[in-house]
Amino acid sequence: MTATRPFAAAPVSAVAGVLAVVLTALSGRYGYHRDELYFIVAGQKLDWGYVDQPPLTPLLARVSTTLFGDTPMGLRVVSTLTSAVTVIVVALIAREFGSSRGGQVVAAVCAAASGFLLGVGHMVSTATFDLLAWMLICLFAVKLLRTGDGRWWLALGLTAGIALQNKYLVVLPVGALLLALLIAGPRSVLRSRWLLAGVAVAGIVALPNVLWQFQHDWPQLTVAGGISEDDGVENRIMFVPLQLLQLSPFLIPVWVVGFRRLWRTPWARSVALAYPMLCVVVLVVGGKSYYALPLLLVLVAAGADRVLTWPRSLVAVGLALTAVTSAVFTLPALPASAVDFVIPVNKEQGEQIGWPALAAAVADQWNRIPPEQRSSATIFTGNYGEAGALRRYGPDLGLPTAYSGHMSFADWERPQDTQTGPVLLVGIERSPALEAQFRNCTAVGRIDNFVDNDEDGAALVRCDSPAEPWSALWPKLRRYY
Repeated sequence: MTATRPFAAAPVSAVAGVLAVVLTALSGRYGYHRDELYFIVAGQKLDWGYVDQPPLTPLLARVSTTLFGDTPMGLRVVSTLTSAVTVIVVALIAREFGSSRGGQVVAAVCAAASGFLLGVGHMVSTATFDLLAWMLICLFAVKLLRTGDGRWWLALGLTAGIALQNKYLVVLPVGALLLALLIAGPRSVLRSRWLLAGVAVAGIVALPNVLWQFQHDWPQLTVAGGISEDDGVENRIMFVPLQLLQLSPFLIPVWVVGFRRLWRTPWARSVALAYPMLCVVVLVVGGKSYYALPLLLVLVAAGADRVLTWPRSLVAVGLALTAVTSAVFTLPALPASAVDFVIPVNKEQGEQIGWPALAAAVADQWNRIPPEQRSSATIFTGNYGEAGALRRYGPDLGLPTAYSGHMSFADWERPQDTQTGPVLLVGIERSPALEAQFRNCTAVGRIDNFVDNDEDGAALVRCDSPAEPWSALWPKLRRYY
């Protein structure tokens, strides 16, 4: 067993506190992200699962808005707190690798300034809570390897089980770590009876959502397959560039040093090996680049102590550039009118702008439907972001419930068969296949956002009526991706 240094609790907590202040100060700018609008509705319809995700993120979204208000700032309190805790865990990982108090603080600063943590910390997303779970799993795994105490399998299993209630991606780092252990050792930790106990704990905690998926014919696999089919080629091409950009190019020397340090440490070599193995898996399946980014933070934690030997002026400039560039590209630091500058690198910035305007444009077209026809009329949207926005802003504009066949919206409600009147379609673009399900469709307007996001130029189409009863039409309108 190797000894650890005292934990730098006060300065590391101060770094986490500064991060929390920055995220809070900026959390009310721009507006909700499309995914957040979806999580708000999902949180109002709690279940053990949804077609595209387990229940934890919608549950936390509901808790946050209930406690702190149904505003972007209120919703994001939970993500701010989660990110602050993540910074502390990264420093604890650095401590496990033998880092001094100074190295632990450097690890915390690197994590807090990284583009990935700032990006997921600003918004409520499954990746926000996934990152904390991955860091905790890595912390417990490193403790297991450093001490040889098999009881850490229980903590690892409990964390993995909770993470599975948020996102199934947690199987990737766990699988990569296990395979790396088989290759690089120490294999003795795999012979512990506590391993089976940890697996059992993870299975019990994750069981409710697994049963839900089983009972609904595993829709999440359908969603994952569709994402890979649609975006797999682009994900593979952009994997390496985005790995370097999304964490921060200025942190490359830190995690390279961290990789070399772990590779030269026999008990930690498997941790180093887990990262390239995970990258290979993500590339093969066509997953998104950020799927492997959390393990880069572990390498940053491993390299942080060596940063103390570098010229202080160089380190200060590097960390400052990391913080500034990360903030510009991941936080709502720029005026909304300037967001087009960062959208090519981080499209999620643009997805937080324009939803109230979209709702207002839909309301304008809705009010043009003759009053006597509105009781039997319907609003149907092409994706969950549009449906979520109309659920959030529509009531104040006099709009009825907006429906969608996208993701779990298809399961929550559908129009009644008595709704035989006009149908107002809202979509990113006109769809002949969709419009074929309705009678006499005519374009009546477009959404004009001042930023180049997905909804800029979205089509508003008015049809006379559905081509058949909604109960017969609904299965044809379901979309999993």
